[in-house]
Formats: sequence, C-alpha cells, structure tokens
Amino acid sequence: MTLLSVFDPPMCCASGVCGSTVDPALVRFAADLRWLEAHGVRVVRHNLAQEPGAFVAEPAVQAALAAEGATCLPLLVVDGEIRERGRYPDRATLAPWFGLATEARVEPFVLRAVAPPCPPAPGDGRGKCC
Repeated sequence: MTLLSVFDPPMCCASGVCGSTVDPALVRFAADLRWLEAHGVRVVRHNLAQEPGAFVAEPAVQAALAAEGATCLPLLVVDGEIRERGRYPDRATLAPWFGLATEARVEPFVLRAVAPPCPPAPGDGRGKCC
C-alpha cells in the first residue's frame, strides 16, 4: 500500500479544520485525503506543533526544513520522496501520484427558497407584504 505522509505547519489541530475561521483550502484538502483513503492510499498527517519528532525522523523532511525553514511546509511525501512543498495540492494533482483517475467533483445542491409575490394591499396597489 502506498503511503502519503503530510507534514503540516503548526496548526491548532491535526487537520487545521477547526476554530472560528477555517481555511477553505484545508477543508478541500481534508476531503481529498478522505477520497484517497477510500481508494486504498494510506494517509498519515503530522503537525509540527504536535509531532516535531516525525519531522526529524523523515530524512527528506529534515533536509527541507534545514535548507528552507518552515516556509517549505506543508510537505507531501510519497514513499520517502517529497512530491509537493509549500501548498496543499488539489485532487487533480494528487490522483496521478497513485495511479488514480479523478472523478468529477459533485458540487453540493443548494436549495434556495423563493418567496411568492406579495398580494396588493387593498386600495394601495403597491403590493405590501405583512
């Protein structure tokens, strides 16, 4: 089984999808990681604030941090090789790394209520609503 290791910058929680303001890129990335897992990819995330030892234990990550500092984060490592640095890739970028075809992303259905037109008020003719 192929392993994708994600080395995240310091965040308040493991996925970064927490708190009062959530970065939409992190929400999308978390969904894409679940999609990879559903297709048989083993995904492990490491947060610098919570697991600094994991960053030292991976030679490629340790070298990137020594050369570039934390600006290289996030780092995405596939079987020991850095595949992406400094950004969270989208599904179209991730899929080929594992021989997967991307599926059309289904946008959520949004139901919007439309209020019926207001009946005219007697003698008013302007259509006031209550």
